Amino acid sequence: MHKKKSSPVVHPAVLPAVVAVALLGGIGLRAAHALEAQPATPVGFGPNPTLPEPDKALVPTINVAKAVGWPANAQPQAAAGLKVVRFADKLVHPRWLYVLPNGDVLVAETNAPERPDDGKGPKAWVTKQFQKKAGATVKSANRITLLRDTNGDGVADQRFVFAEGLNSPFGMALVGDQFYVANTDAVVRFPYAQGQTKLAGPAVKLADLPGGRINHHWTKSLIANGDGTKLYAGIGSNSNVAENGIEAEQERAAILEIDIQTGASRVFASGLRNPVGLAWEPTSKALWVSVNERDELGDDLVPDYITSVQENGFYGWPYSYYGKHVDDRVKPQRPDLVDKAIPPDYALGAHTASLGLASADGNKLSQSYAHGMFVGQHGSWNRKNPAGYKVIFVPFVGAKPSGMPLDVLNGFLDAKGQAQGRPVGLALDKQGALLVADDVGNVIWRVTPR
Repeated sequence: MHKKKSSPVVHPAVLPAVVAVALLGGIGLRAAHALEAQPATPVGFGPNPTLPEPDKALVPTINVAKAVGWPANAQPQAAAGLKVVRFADKLVHPRWLYVLPNGDVLVAETNAPERPDDGKGPKAWVTKQFQKKAGATVKSANRITLLRDTNGDGVADQRFVFAEGLNSPFGMALVGDQFYVANTDAVVRFPYAQGQTKLAGPAVKLADLPGGRINHHWTKSLIANGDGTKLYAGIGSNSNVAENGIEAEQERAAILEIDIQTGASRVFASGLRNPVGLAWEPTSKALWVSVNERDELGDDLVPDYITSVQENGFYGWPYSYYGKHVDDRVKPQRPDLVDKAIPPDYALGAHTASLGLASADGNKLSQSYAHGMFVGQHGSWNRKNPAGYKVIFVPFVGAKPSGMPLDVLNGFLDAKGQAQGRPVGLALDKQGALLVADDVGNVIWRVTPR
């Protein structure tokens, strides 16, 4: 086991200066001094994160922020130059967002299905008690709600039940006149016409997704490719580190590619413990994903991350993390797979639960957020000091992340460390504002320039 050294990183605030020097005749001495002046990369962040040695405690750290919701008129704190308002509230565990071409906003009000075999014994019982404390055991509404802002004031004034009777729905995608929903166990489709406020007719199944009685990571995200021929579904693992047996992980910890015409599916990329947010990077046209890494290796292992996805790429889980860092809890090992494990592109801090992902392409917040990815960090439970509980922005130069993340929304924890809200899914609306689903506050927040 070795530690990676941090590389010097250009903070977004100094990028214009560095670029200007380069244009005047090369990076040179002044740019080098600008680089040296930047603070060291924090542990577990950036393109080359510092990774400590594993710290395996007999009893894992459990520190969950108690879910209390937002007091009247309270809201998260927006970064300088931005403001935030309630686009919609009084929802039931809103998790994921999708914006239709006419500007209507869809929200999946959803939670886990019944999972009778997802952990048994004392440890599982304790985990469930902390899930209750965190507000994670709300019964699933199993619906998609449509929110419409008819007067353009940035607040939804109409809402409709777009689809109901679903099975823990999560990912959504519109391709032509067909609307696709990723339930926890299948991708289904409905006919759709622009402006429609409720889907009509029974769902038609396109493809099965891994579900079953364990179904540990139950959310199934979804995104379509540019020409509307393929869907990509993010499928989380059935365990932390394959403790339920590798046979329970078939087509899991992976991104599946689904043919829209036939419903045939294949594993597009694997070794991704819990791939959730999916987004296309506009410069390279590559698929990017936000991934939740494994627990119980210490406060600063293993960092969650965002990464570009290589076709047929393997990213380590469960045998290794961040490339070839072997996890010796997994038996038997697969050195052949570890040898080809791809290190992720960008670390987002350990246990931050980085779920939501949205390309910044087309946003109208400010030039500070012109090119990169927004990330919704749901917040830690397996860490002494809380991490995450905010929305961040990762700046890109070209097709790759560069520099440290910027906070966009903070203040989800109150002064007592209680969770007023927890950000999950993200989307840009038709006006270029950032929408944030908050499943503890039961609010959709809307972020715009101040």
